[in-house]
Amino acid sequence: MARIDVPEGEGREATRIWQLAPHLGVGLHAMGEATYVNSSLPIREREVARMRIAQLNQCHV
Repeated sequence: MARIDVPEGEGREATRIWQLAPHLGVGLHAMGEATYVNSSLPIREREVARMRIAQLNQCHV
């Protein structure tokens, strides 16, 4: 559940959150493209690194 006020409406909560700042989606899409499509690391190594970073930041994995 989000910790911000999410606009009411149809669709998933994550989709409605982007209505608050749609211009940020362009940058996020570019970052995801660079991370997942243009990466030289195999997907398994990349995901292990993401899990370890989450642990170091005390995020639930």
